[in-house]
Amino acid sequence: MLDLRLTRAARPAVQLRRLLVAAASAGTGFLLLSCLGYALKRPEAAGSGALRLAWCVVPVAATVYLALAVARTDPGTRPRPGLSAIGLGPARLMAVSALVTALSTTLGSLVALSLFLHLRGDLTGLPFDGAAASFLAAGKSLPLAATLTLLAVVPVVATVAVALALRPRDPRPVTRPQRRYLPFVRQAGGPAVGGPTAGGRTGEVEAAGGGGAAGEGTPAAAAPAGVIDPRFTSPSLTDKADDDKGPGDTPAGLPWAVALVAAGLTAQAYAGRTPPTPAFTFTTVPTGAGLFLLGWLLTAVGLVLAAPGLTHLCGRLLQCARPGALRLLAGRGLMAEATRIGRPLGILCAVTAAGYAVTTLYDSPGRPFGPLSALGALVVAGCAFATLLTVAVETRQGRAETTDALLRLGAPATVLRGAAALRAVALLAFFAPLTLAIAALAAFPLTR
Repeated sequence: MLDLRLTRAARPAVQLRRLLVAAASAGTGFLLLSCLGYALKRPEAAGSGALRLAWCVVPVAATVYLALAVARTDPGTRPRPGLSAIGLGPARLMAVSALVTALSTTLGSLVALSLFLHLRGDLTGLPFDGAAASFLAAGKSLPLAATLTLLAVVPVVATVAVALALRPRDPRPVTRPQRRYLPFVRQAGGPAVGGPTAGGRTGEVEAAGGGGAAGEGTPAAAAPAGVIDPRFTSPSLTDKADDDKGPGDTPAGLPWAVALVAAGLTAQAYAGRTPPTPAFTFTTVPTGAGLFLLGWLLTAVGLVLAAPGLTHLCGRLLQCARPGALRLLAGRGLMAEATRIGRPLGILCAVTAAGYAVTTLYDSPGRPFGPLSALGALVVAGCAFATLLTVAVETRQGRAETTDALLRLGAPATVLRGAAALRAVALLAFFAPLTLAIAALAAFPLTR
């Protein structure tokens, strides 16, 4: 009952984010059901139907990523002091987050099923004069097992992703065991430590009758058994997560990301030397278009991996040339949150570049942009933009203590709002030309 009250008592902004997850799930579920309708309408075109289903992986991944971002920012399922005493520990809160995600995505799948049946004419007759009957297999019975399987894809994948991402972790640092690099470590002027002695005992020094090897005046007495000289031990280092890095820590992977982007653009340029025939579309991918798809994939992955490092660089550039308080706050904030903001920002840049390329591809009278393609593009772009806004909200929540401390110290609220606006403007000015340049280079082989 307490779990239900935590879910229902959320603020309107939290409920709006959950409705966005439900809407994305509805759009993705409708695309999956449309693939089923196409397969029922044209059973002889099995390859084209499988290709349509394969393209649905992109909106499914975008919806799951949005659901994960919304679950992270849910304040009702965040661990707080005293909740463990009433049975709401980290594991229970993780289960609540997974349950909320399952309910939201299931609601979207039910909406998609209702809309699909309505457009097919199974509920109240064919709407829009039967305009949607051509690709929804109106008049044919739907297989129950296939329908339920397709509708369960988004709820199951999103719930499992949220449960894995929010699973309880041990807050204590992991200490690695010390390794002995030398089997025998000899103290200066003393016997070997850790090695067998003449009597067969390990690490033991015999001192009989006060007259032994370690008598008076010995520079260094024998160490007890099992003790290792600290000069020969490796320091136990704990790895910091990417989200916990400080402002001075640069996110790793920028050189590899630039190499991936360059390799992707090179692959697309090389593939553009011999245009594939027949023409490349979402439903017909010719044999020669594999290099195009590989280039797009490498470019998108490179953008996502390069975005945290570029965000960190953008924050560093804001602090150049004698920064004031406003630029210093904005720059340090970007550097500290580079990994958290950079990932969804890189995904949005990759989606924008791909959208530009698709628009160039379909910019001809013979290949119109159909309603299902428009729905898929809307779902992917909407999820990418909504995820970026959700991560911005999560970043603001993580900065709440710092903001309160600055306000208590007398910092004007206008300065804090100006720093946030400056961060947004700096990211837009830095990433917009970069995204447009990469999109133009990626779409150039398609215009030849």
